[in-house]
Amino acid sequence: MSKPTEPVLPENPAHRPLERFWPYADLAEQPSEEELAAIHPELRRALFGANAMPFSITLVFPCFFGEGFARALELARASDEFQEVPNTRGVRYRARFFPGERPLKVRELYELIANVPDTEVLIDDRPLPYARELWLPLVWCLIK
Repeated sequence: MSKPTEPVLPENPAHRPLERFWPYADLAEQPSEEELAAIHPELRRALFGANAMPFSITLVFPCFFGEGFARALELARASDEFQEVPNTRGVRYRARFFPGERPLKVRELYELIANVPDTEVLIDDRPLPYARELWLPLVWCLIK
């Protein structure tokens, strides 16, 4: 049996291989807090499982024409969590409200966006049956 021969390398190679093989080698392996906060709730639930967040009502609405849009956007930005989610049809605004002293703000925002097409009411980030007809009136009962 003959011994395998080692490859012969030229003394002056024509090119030199890079030590870095991946152009994004310096990226962090874990996402930052800002990146995690920007993840869509359904994707977050699929990736990390259900989290132990308090009860929440989320109002999702698209950009609309009218005098109420500026006030709706102001109320949405004053919510506990606010996101602008771009999609193929424009931007959708997500305003999440946790329990507390905000039922008036939820009602005021909902009254501005209730008739806007593609408006969603999410309970704990899920579209539940009768969210508009049952859950929101239950919140209105909390208003003193």
